[in-house]
Amino acid sequence: MAYELKPGQGSIFKNDKKTEEKHPDYKGTIMTPDGVECWVSMWVKRPDGKTPFFSVSVQKKDQQTSLPVDATPA
Repeated sequence: MAYELKPGQGSIFKNDKKTEEKHPDYKGTIMTPDGVECWVSMWVKRPDGKTPFFSVSVQKKDQQTSLPVDATPA
């Protein structure tokens, strides 16, 4: 049986496909309390002499993340 997202919940996993420093350390999905599915990306930040923390990015799954096929960058 596959895991089913429920409103207000989600899962995040270590990114085993990370090949560059800018790629997230962890990736996953969440569902907002109003039922919108989103991608989650997390980076572990370790500033010198300070407490480590997570930097988080959330993006709706239906948002387009790349240029359309016929688009030309400016």
